[in-house]
Amino acid sequence: MAHKAPGKHYRKGLPLVEAVRQFSDEEDMERMFMEARWPNGVRCPRCESPNIQDRTGQPRTFRCRACRFDFTIKTDTVMQGSNLPLSKWVLCSYLMTTSLKGVSSMKLHRDLGVTQKTAWHMAHRIRRAWESGGGLFSGPVGKVAVAGIKDRETNQVAARPVPDTTSETLQGFMGERVAPGAKVYTDEHAAYRGLPNHEAVKHSVGEFVKGQAHVNGMESFWSMLKRGYVGTYHQMSAKHLDRYVSEFSGRHNDRPADTKEQIRRIIAGMVGKRLRYRDLYESGHAMYTLE
Repeated sequence: MAHKAPGKHYRKGLPLVEAVRQFSDEEDMERMFMEARWPNGVRCPRCESPNIQDRTGQPRTFRCRACRFDFTIKTDTVMQGSNLPLSKWVLCSYLMTTSLKGVSSMKLHRDLGVTQKTAWHMAHRIRRAWESGGGLFSGPVGKVAVAGIKDRETNQVAARPVPDTTSETLQGFMGERVAPGAKVYTDEHAAYRGLPNHEAVKHSVGEFVKGQAHVNGMESFWSMLKRGYVGTYHQMSAKHLDRYVSEFSGRHNDRPADTKEQIRRIIAGMVGKRLRYRDLYESGHAMYTLE
């Protein structure tokens, strides 16, 4: 008999009390991070050599026998330079993964027992872990708005801030993400005129569905982003907007996966994306006080 339940009931969730129990042991978290980052064995982040000396200890360190580079699990990741235990990084990822409208730095500060400044920095670094180039969308593609696109076949979303909504900008964004021959559906914005294999609905005259042409899927994504803006963050600085958009699109794209798999993907996505507090502060200094 079919299981009837709201939402993505087929996913294996993880209750908060169980998450705290499972993610509290540093040795367990160390193994979890190593399996996510190096599923085929530890490799040097500098030269990619597998000839590694494991020095164990706390924090666990490694030395590359090829280039003699010393490194840890955090090296060349968003966590580099952080003294926080891995358990707090996993719990922060859990809270951000399971909060569909986002979670404020004030709540993270209280739940994780860190300063609000630290929580703000952690959240932005985890948002970077959600950043992904992704592949080409080959199914019928939904609305492009400053700027977002959704593949109806896979339900995957790609979105990023763009400088304007001119034809050159929006069609350029689509050209990067749409496979040749894919059917494209948009509203009647003039910037979309001239697109190949394209059909539009006219919102200005009350037309929202015309056969297969509609942008309802993308509108649903924008609705969730707006709820996070209004109800959780209250303001998103233009200087940091790209990471907020990455958070919502990454969380949307990972929703079909079990909670622990979602967290594993965040950990794997941390590599090569160091984000220092100084860089955040200089690009938009007092923003962290507004969340």
